[in-house]
Amino acid sequence: MSRAIHTLGRRWPTLLALASAALTLGGGDRAGQVAGLGEILLILPLLYLVVARAGRRRLSWIVLVASFLLTTGLRLAEVPATAVIVPIALGALIWSAIGGHALRPGAIRIQALGMLAFGALALLGLAVDPDLGRYLVAAGWLLHGIWDFVHLKLDKVVVRSYAEWCGVFDVLIAVQLVVLG
Repeated sequence: MSRAIHTLGRRWPTLLALASAALTLGGGDRAGQVAGLGEILLILPLLYLVVARAGRRRLSWIVLVASFLLTTGLRLAEVPATAVIVPIALGALIWSAIGGHALRPGAIRIQALGMLAFGALALLGLAVDPDLGRYLVAAGWLLHGIWDFVHLKLDKVVVRSYAEWCGVFDVLIAVQLVVLG
């Protein structure tokens, strides 16, 4: 029994991801779900880029909470998240390019390229018909889950607990979009 409790204690990010994903179940029509999850998909690589550029892995959870508060505030104010997140992402890319950081091999360049790729996939998913957009956004979530697991394995950029939580959460959201959509 003690060993099981210890194992569960070490896997708290996975348990938190399961609970987080359960909270997203249902929740509106397909178009609204695709739009909401597409907008959040823009934030996932942004967090990695900001943490990489700051050079402080311990900021992972803080940046996530700040992102959650921002998106919640935007939804309450009925402001499209893309109207705020895209300029923030562009600013983060410019910040990463300052001093040539995004051009040199390393974590910042990889995160900047990830921001561009995941951002393009999210924006494309938001721009097309919700039936097709659902699959594009789901692909982005699944691919970002893989991105998280690679970072977890390499123990790079973000703290391990965040990479584990995000990887499990992302894959569950992708499955939710495809299976329950």
